[in-house]
Amino acid sequence: MVVFDIISTGSKGNAVVVNSHILIDCGVSFRAVKNHPDFRAINLVLLTHIHGDHFNRTTIRKLAQERPTLRFGCPPWLVADIAGCGADKRNVDVYGMGTGYRYGGFVVEPFPLPHNVQNCGYKIFFDGCGKMIYATDTNNMTGIEAKDYDLYLIEANYTEEDIVERIRKKQETGEFCHEYAVLENHLSREKALNFIYKNIGPNGQYVFLHQHEGGE
Repeated sequence: MVVFDIISTGSKGNAVVVNSHILIDCGVSFRAVKNHPDFRAINLVLLTHIHGDHFNRTTIRKLAQERPTLRFGCPPWLVADIAGCGADKRNVDVYGMGTGYRYGGFVVEPFPLPHNVQNCGYKIFFDGCGKMIYATDTNNMTGIEAKDYDLYLIEANYTEEDIVERIRKKQETGEFCHEYAVLENHLSREKALNFIYKNIGPNGQYVFLHQHEGGE
């Protein structure tokens, strides 16, 4: 069984603790991370892309200072930014897409996700206790498989009916319509469900992340 705790998800910040010792994304305040009951147990931080709601530079800098042995795992496009936050490069593990990297009792495998900046998701395989996938800030999951996983943490930012209606209303009043960018860069609930239903088994669990809030 994969155990997880969502510190925050959405445009205000993203961070999820998995099995007490893995933090995926770090787009929240340092206080939010430090106050988490697993703060001292976390030994690996996985990062996906540079946007501030996933990559809080101040938090990463403070983590590197307070936890000098903490490891950071990331795709090549984030190495310079993590080092720029003060993390020791010797503590930064650089991942190639589609390759598995073992850490003791689990394997991390990143995969690319289309977005308006370079972005990735993560599959994590735990020895004897399950496998999971994490994917946010993407337009689609084309070509990605995650058959019979135990946990699916997947973005479901909007419903297609709702966003079409929001666009229509803004067009009528001549308002700026940021929803076009949402359509290009975020996953709809329908696409998320389609991916989940194609992959989930009888004992799988799914949780929607990065759901639309208010007028954001």
